[in-house]
Amino acid sequence: MEHDTILVELGTVILALGLLGAVSLRFSISPIPLYLLAGLAFGAGGVLPLNTSTEFISAGAKIGVILLLFTLGLEYTAPELVGTLRSSAPAGLVDLVLNAAPGVATALALGWGVTAAVALGGVTYVTSSGITAKVLGDLGWLGNRETPAVLSLLVFEDLMMALYLPILTAMLAGVGLLGGTATLALAAAAISFVLLVALRFGTVVERFVASESDEVLLLKVLGLTVLVAGAAELLQVSAAVGAFLVGIALSGPLAHTARQLLTPLRDLFAAVFFVFFGLQTDPVALPPVLGIAALLALSGVATKLATGWIAARRAGVALTGRIRAGAALLPRGEFNIVIAGLAVAAGSHPKLGPLAAAYVLILAVIGPLAARAAEPAARILHRRRARSAAARST
Repeated sequence: MEHDTILVELGTVILALGLLGAVSLRFSISPIPLYLLAGLAFGAGGVLPLNTSTEFISAGAKIGVILLLFTLGLEYTAPELVGTLRSSAPAGLVDLVLNAAPGVATALALGWGVTAAVALGGVTYVTSSGITAKVLGDLGWLGNRETPAVLSLLVFEDLMMALYLPILTAMLAGVGLLGGTATLALAAAAISFVLLVALRFGTVVERFVASESDEVLLLKVLGLTVLVAGAAELLQVSAAVGAFLVGIALSGPLAHTARQLLTPLRDLFAAVFFVFFGLQTDPVALPPVLGIAALLALSGVATKLATGWIAARRAGVALTGRIRAGAALLPRGEFNIVIAGLAVAAGSHPKLGPLAAAYVLILAVIGPLAARAAEPAARILHRRRARSAAARST
């Protein structure tokens, strides 16, 4: 009977996602906000809470993020990754300072303490790689000139998370300097190893997964990607970074075939990821912290737009591309919730969890909508600039 309930719940969720996707197509909007709201409806305190399928949806959500980042990695080669990471380091540091500062300042102003400030700084800093990847694909921006700058910032952020999470975990656990240093060294070694394999032994990886059978190729690529992502996570490195680097290691016709085979799976599990994100949010806990969350979100919009503008300008991208880059960086998502969850589980300030959830939910909804409005906004700005130039010339 329990298994029957699981199938009914999963069928209901997937069918609802299909109907919401149809609505998004009908009105030419991103389906992501609708998927997030569906998660709120299916979660605790929602109108139709799930009982038996949450574990499956949780695992599916992890796979969704992994596949989103893996397919993004397929778009680029290892030399391109190294080049963009080197060129994006200054913009990445600007991103870190601009976007972590509001969270740190807010927690300190509220008197939550240094550890909570470090946690909230991480929440406001990092962009959702999963949502941004979905937005880039949905809007057809993967081939745009600003997209490599956006992706390099996402990778830079994920690498920073690989260093940040061990530090935060040590602070939350009250571990001494020696223990924290050891954890950080392990994370750094894991990052170096994964980068080395992706950059130097990509041809070996390609020979290993290559097959004339689509079925065998699908199973090999999917298995390798999930395995590397899981191993990276166990070593305190982002699973998303591991999946992205597996995609980087593949190139040429093999990458094209792998993309075709995995795209349907990616779309299914990506939708599950957005539902699971909504499931983690209790609607009842949101109203008391909405004011602070809205202010933080407004700050986050401004700082991410500035970050994207700076990164795209450094890459020689014109005004429209700069606005698109900033809009693509707005969503917050998976990492932000993980950070808040760690802090709450360790007994940090009780309002940090609901505040982070409200903040992330606001930007997860605003981000895709703002991305769709980026090009119309750029056209308006172009016309205003043209009128201003004409007025000055007369």
